[in-house]
Amino acid sequence: MRTSLALIPLLALAAPAIAAQPQPQLPPQLTDPATIQRMTNAMQALSNALLNVNVGGVEAAIEGRDASPWERNMTVRDMARREDPNFDRKLDQRIAQVGPTMQRNMNAVNQALPEVMQSLHEAKKSIERAVANMPDPTYPQR
Repeated sequence: MRTSLALIPLLALAAPAIAAQPQPQLPPQLTDPATIQRMTNAMQALSNALLNVNVGGVEAAIEGRDASPWERNMTVRDMARREDPNFDRKLDQRIAQVGPTMQRNMNAVNQALPEVMQSLHEAKKSIERAVANMPDPTYPQR
């Protein structure tokens, strides 16, 4: 009992040293709003490229017929508009929301990273202990 009480002041003295250790952080580029804006712009360009892919001929081929001239020029965007006439406006709104959402998520990851790294370190130690206690398969059995 006295031994454990004697450790309390030592822990109190060690706390600032433990707290002073550098905490793991994401690279600043990943939390920079300008970088996130560039990623959002790239997503917009990629989305537009995919939406402009001609797919009408594929649909006709699946149905076992030749594509009409209009179908040959039909894109993924045209098909999406058939389902939802406001597709373009809604897509633009969703992409506009991506930047702020991504910024919040990166900040949350950055704040959680020290705790995650600590948990991974503890898991690594537990695995090492478990492996150290495994029986040696080459040990002769009787």
